[in-house]
Amino acid sequence: MRPLIGSCRPGVFNEANTKLCSEELTACRMRTVPALLTALTALTAYYVYTPLPSTLAEPWKLMLLDATFRFAQDLSNFAHYVGLSHHLRVLNFVSNYFDKLDPASSPRLQVTDTVFDGVEVRIFEPKKELHGSLQRSVIYVHGGGWALGSAKARSYDSLCRRIAEDVNAVVVSIEYRLVPNVHFPEQINDVYAAAKYFMQPEVLAKYSVDPERIAISGDSAGGNLAAAVCQQLTQDKKVTTKLKLQALIYPVLQMLDFNTPSYQQNMNMPILSRFVMIKFWLDYLNGSHSFAHAIMVNNHTSLDVSEAVALRQLLKWDALLPSSFKKNYKPLIQNTGNPRIVKEVPALFDTRASPLIAQKETLQKLPKTYILTCEHDVLRDDGTLYAKRLEEAGVDVTHDHYEDGFHGCMIFATWPTYFTAGARTRDGYVNWLKENL
Repeated sequence: MRPLIGSCRPGVFNEANTKLCSEELTACRMRTVPALLTALTALTAYYVYTPLPSTLAEPWKLMLLDATFRFAQDLSNFAHYVGLSHHLRVLNFVSNYFDKLDPASSPRLQVTDTVFDGVEVRIFEPKKELHGSLQRSVIYVHGGGWALGSAKARSYDSLCRRIAEDVNAVVVSIEYRLVPNVHFPEQINDVYAAAKYFMQPEVLAKYSVDPERIAISGDSAGGNLAAAVCQQLTQDKKVTTKLKLQALIYPVLQMLDFNTPSYQQNMNMPILSRFVMIKFWLDYLNGSHSFAHAIMVNNHTSLDVSEAVALRQLLKWDALLPSSFKKNYKPLIQNTGNPRIVKEVPALFDTRASPLIAQKETLQKLPKTYILTCEHDVLRDDGTLYAKRLEEAGVDVTHDHYEDGFHGCMIFATWPTYFTAGARTRDGYVNWLKENL
């Protein structure tokens, strides 16, 4: 059978046929390249582009950072799907593989890893020859949805160094155990054990710490743990040393209402969407992800769930939040819900998990408090409501709100993930510690 006139004939080696084959190959490449570029552009747009408010600081940089996180999440989900390992274990490995640092001292700081009552900690201690009296101290609890992050991560190592140097304080950064290796309340138990050990008079003396100038602090899920442990320590009669301050950075404080104005406004906002926050909660409380969509519409705190009715009165955001936060959002209260959720996840209504729902008698005992919130964050209203409830209980509260901030921004204050909002929130927080501790 003869080849068509003008068609390349494979295996025929002459000048005319070679030229014809080359032309057809070039034409094929020219058709393929645009198609590949279009596909690549679409894939990049899927991961990178997210419509963001004009008030958000450095939106394109945030899009790129969020795209990196979502790619890592998709990679970990795939590894979980094919049976390699739990998705959170994979995600933590990916995020920390190049990020964990060994303890490195400097001319101003002695940095060491040790163990307090079975819990790993990293201690940042100003060199003794640089001061002549007892020092202040900050117990720091890192964030990461109770499942990610590390006291040894570059971002938290950098933050704790900054606190230690600028505040001239001994910083104890706690390396608590993570989901999926452990679940609630083990993370709280780790932080409580390490903090209680450190606050013993003989241990404070070893590190030259003033027992009257100790703070507990944390960001995001670390803020949750810091708030819960602060409540426990104030009620523990065996702890003679008392905390002077608590400082909570965009803390997650409740899981009764996922339709507060900030949850509705920022439901798809980087770095933390509403759905991702719900899954973090369920992983922490060892609940099934099958409950996620029901929880998203508050079916777990419907009016027929008797345990929830009284607790919801503590979260009346329509009365407690400022009008600039409430905007036109309305409370979502279901008449009929899913009773299986509360039965299978009883910690939903545990104040250790949700410090915001603690009774007034507990809140009245808490120390002077700093709370930082960001406008573009699903957790904005958690922190704001806690500030309001603490004020009503007679606690001295400083509430710093950043209109251009986003969740997690404070740990993005150094290269290569530097944000101006990160540097400003970090500096404001450190200055407050310096002035009040």
